[in-house]
Amino acid sequence: MTATTGGRLLTPGEVAALFRVDPKTVTRWATAGRIGSIRTPGGHRRFREAEVNELLAELTTDPNGPQQP
Repeated sequence: MTATTGGRLLTPGEVAALFRVDPKTVTRWATAGRIGSIRTPGGHRRFREAEVNELLAELTTDPNGPQQP
């Protein structure tokens, strides 16, 4: 499945696997506006892969930067 911009769309289960959380958590994040989602004509949520990867990188980057000896 691809979005009109050419990016891949992920299901809540796929996003949950990347973050190691329950799919319901991903849905709560979308409801709270923490991560953007789109709805399919059937009403299912889908997430843009690029946005998911950006959030994942943001959360896994050490906020203190490299440690000095």
